[in-house]
Amino acid sequence: MTVTLHQGDIPPTLHFSSCVAIDTETMGLQPARDRLCLVQLSAGDGHAHIVQLKAGQYAAPNLKKLLTDPAVTKLFHFARFDIAAIWTYLDVLTAPVYCTKIASRLARTFTAHHSLKTLCSELLRVDLDKQQQTTNWGADLLSEEQVKYAAADVLYLHKLKEILDASLIREGRMKLAQSCFDFLPSRALLDVAGWDKEDIFEH
Repeated sequence: MTVTLHQGDIPPTLHFSSCVAIDTETMGLQPARDRLCLVQLSAGDGHAHIVQLKAGQYAAPNLKKLLTDPAVTKLFHFARFDIAAIWTYLDVLTAPVYCTKIASRLARTFTAHHSLKTLCSELLRVDLDKQQQTTNWGADLLSEEQVKYAAADVLYLHKLKEILDASLIREGRMKLAQSCFDFLPSRALLDVAGWDKEDIFEH
């Protein structure tokens, strides 16, 4: 694993293929209150790029271009949260997207456990260390442990997608999954607008 830390944006020379794994780290779980601190990216090649964003410094034109590129699928685990955080602070709506949590919930109905740690353990035999999950991501200087943790959250998403796609196709749920992925940006906007707890599709 190699990790490159960028300040404020990715360089214009950095290019990804048709699918890039993305994750975010924030100061908490409420996008309107808890600012976006990191955006992690990986092409699935064992290399991670981490963009550190300081408070009030969210220009990041190259990153925004990637996040909205219609030719590049943005691969997340629990995309709903990341899309909302990106929208709130970078002011762009990320699409098209793929979410390994949604894929797992549709393909792996025999279990109620769909965390990234669980998927990596059960499908890849990789044990993710989650000890840094609730550390201070807004610190000016990140620790080596924080950087490794942040990178790990994107390094395995491509392999998980490959396995989950095979399961979705086998169970005849690929089209349904794609419909869910297509709706995720709107689901994130509903969260930001105040419908995060209420299911508007209920009677």
